[in-house]
Amino acid sequence: MILYDTLTAQKREFKPILGNRVNIYVCGITPYAETHIGHALSYVMFDVLRRYLEFQGYEIQFVQNFTDIDDKIIARANEQGISTEELARIYIEDYFEAMDSLNVKRADHYPMATIEMPKIIEIISSLIDQGYAYPSSGDVNFRVTKDPEYGKLSHRTIDSMLEWANEELTENKDHPLDFALWKGTKPGEPSWDSPWGAGRPGWHIECTAMAIRYLGNTIDIHGGGQDLIFPHHENEIAQSEGYTGDKPFVVTWMHNGLLHLGNDKMSKSLGNLVTVKEALSNHTSDALRLLFLSSHYRSPLTYSESLVESSDRARQRLVNALKPRQTEIESELDGLKTALGVDVSTYQDRFEEEFGIDTQSYQLRFTAALDDDLNTPQAIAVIFELAREINRYKGMDVEVSSAQDCLRKLAGILGLSLDSTMSEPSNKSEANEFINLLVSIRTELRTEKNWSLADKIRDELDGMGVILEDSSSGTQWEFKD
Repeated sequence: MILYDTLTAQKREFKPILGNRVNIYVCGITPYAETHIGHALSYVMFDVLRRYLEFQGYEIQFVQNFTDIDDKIIARANEQGISTEELARIYIEDYFEAMDSLNVKRADHYPMATIEMPKIIEIISSLIDQGYAYPSSGDVNFRVTKDPEYGKLSHRTIDSMLEWANEELTENKDHPLDFALWKGTKPGEPSWDSPWGAGRPGWHIECTAMAIRYLGNTIDIHGGGQDLIFPHHENEIAQSEGYTGDKPFVVTWMHNGLLHLGNDKMSKSLGNLVTVKEALSNHTSDALRLLFLSSHYRSPLTYSESLVESSDRARQRLVNALKPRQTEIESELDGLKTALGVDVSTYQDRFEEEFGIDTQSYQLRFTAALDDDLNTPQAIAVIFELAREINRYKGMDVEVSSAQDCLRKLAGILGLSLDSTMSEPSNKSEANEFINLLVSIRTELRTEKNWSLADKIRDELDGMGVILEDSSSGTQWEFKD
């Protein structure tokens, strides 16, 4: 498997440290508001990575944190007149509900900053002893000039990063880019005891403490959104490798592109959010996953209702391919003979003789796509090709159960449930197999240049409310709105 590593800015062969075991750490949410689809994009992507590695036989240890204390949580809790613990609890529950609804597998561990204080304090103390950090007016800051490689993840120099610093960030610091490992307590804020006085941890140190405690000094994959590369993950590397004695903190850094709503990045600060709950009130979870995975994980993705609706329609084609062959097809064929004035069963016989789905080739192409830096768009294309082949022949008296099993397995790696109870209204879905057969027959007639009969089938389908779209890759159809 080849994965793109943000640190080296290139694709590299993925080799787990411990052979068959893969340790993954993904930065989690700050629980102060409802989980939105920008979160969902990232966690669906890493869910697919995990599912695929499990499919390939790896044992996965998956850790995802909750930043359950920070400035935003404190401010929101004060606004609502509740404790920070209660606020975090409410939105952590909301997160789990949202991810369960999207079929995202739960992590093995969900550590929280507020319960990891002993490890956080231990690491900060060690960094002070080694000269990487220094106390300052109740705070403890990391000394970036101590790390000659600071900036290597975001591919920036210290001089270029100085433009990012401002007066607020340089308070009580020896250097403008020094960052807080520990923040001294302020009136009315929650605090914990430490050798440097009461306070709370900085944002970055908690992830170092959690990753090292649960996964060891070096982990296989560290993931998150591209907006976390700097300063969060940049600072994680510096403090983690300072603590462990310059051992590599992470083998492969993976960062997903961001979700946009219109021209802007979707974010809480901009207020342009679509919550997972809102999205699922109008669309299936499979449709959202298909939309997220239709774009390569390192690319940005624009969200719109029309795109999700298109994904819902695409999902229906997969669901149709998994339905059993309808016995009513034979009687429908008899009626069609009269309507068209031709014995179409001769075409059916020909398809049966030539039929055969090479499921192994589909699986090989699917895994080859995911082996190439988790190329989910190409993997999705493979399963839709398989679904089209199943749909093309399923209406005939031909066994397709093995191909359907293959489709279920590959779709499952992408986390698609393909639950038929979330399908189109039954009066439409019951006709799908028959329509597939008509489209196949029409394709054969067009090959034989029997345009008159082919056009007659198109007219019959149009009368049924079915739109055909012919292209070089074949004929697709959908019901009229």
